[in-house]
Amino acid sequence: MAADLSITVNGMVFENPFVLGSGPPGTNGRVIAKSFDLGWGGMVCKTISLDPSKVINTAPRYGKLRSREKEEVIGFENIELISDRPFDQWLDELRYLKKSYPGKILIASIMEEYRKDAWQEITRRVQETGVDGFELNLSCPHGLPERKMGMAMGEDPSIVEEVTRWVKEVSTIPVWAKMTPNVGHIEVPALAALKAGADGISAINTILSVIGIDLKTLRPQPTVEGYSVPGGYSGQAVRPIALRHVMEIARAKPGVTISGMGGIETGSDAVQFMLVGASTVQICTGAMLRGYEIIDELKADLEKFMTDHGFARMTDFIGKSLPFFTTHADLVARQKAAKVARAGGPGRDNETWNGAITKETAELTTN
Repeated sequence: MAADLSITVNGMVFENPFVLGSGPPGTNGRVIAKSFDLGWGGMVCKTISLDPSKVINTAPRYGKLRSREKEEVIGFENIELISDRPFDQWLDELRYLKKSYPGKILIASIMEEYRKDAWQEITRRVQETGVDGFELNLSCPHGLPERKMGMAMGEDPSIVEEVTRWVKEVSTIPVWAKMTPNVGHIEVPALAALKAGADGISAINTILSVIGIDLKTLRPQPTVEGYSVPGGYSGQAVRPIALRHVMEIARAKPGVTISGMGGIETGSDAVQFMLVGASTVQICTGAMLRGYEIIDELKADLEKFMTDHGFARMTDFIGKSLPFFTTHADLVARQKAAKVARAGGPGRDNETWNGAITKETAELTTN
């Protein structure tokens, strides 16, 4: 019997957990329709706002970090802003997509300035199109923070809570708050969003970065008329950081809905996020570099993993690795106890063994 890749999250039924993340892969209705035709379980459209006339992109706006030997792209930086397409055109395309693909999950990524009326207006107008959910972009790391948008909101838990509450007051569909990794403790703003009523958390957005300096011109990359700004870092090199953030959110709020992302390019990458608590995964840079067609490989990899381990459903293994994260003091105590046992020390039943570890952990912490 084949493994069941479908999963229901906040009432939304995903035929598989693979979602194209907000960004160039969801830049308009045509490319979103293509992703649905190929078999992606869901899509988060490129972030939209009420007044796109203020969104002015530059060229070039991408930079790549390559491995030293094989020239493989391992890191990717962008200084691209949110969508600059007319808001009304987006509304028409979202309506068309939901009418044409009623079984696919379409999530609208929205962003506005720090005004209650703006956030509530965009929420009301977008949800009228029939989209399945919202993702609040509280985390774009470049450009828009100058207008107190994106990361400028997401790094302040009080603003995260306030904006999330504004949206939840008028939203009739699920709301995910997208977190910035450019903070010391990502669980703090995540918990603030959940306190305000967010149905789930998306993590992570890109990492503020400088991709490199051209040693011939001495100019930072990507260079626009000789100048640059720090941008958002993504790609496979950020996966360990993203995994840590997802794990910390999951441990801070057991059972929380998480849509995990950051450096996912294969089904094996995706499974790791699920094992630390993600119920869906989003892929953006990986699809840009490898093509939308990777969805077939992703589904095959996931199904093989589930079959190999005897998992019939996604819920059988989501968060299964979380109990194995602990403290350093506990690691030392466990290692010490294991060495005693291997050296032929006195036998211990589980209760005695765990008691010894707890005692040693306490001693280490005190000392």
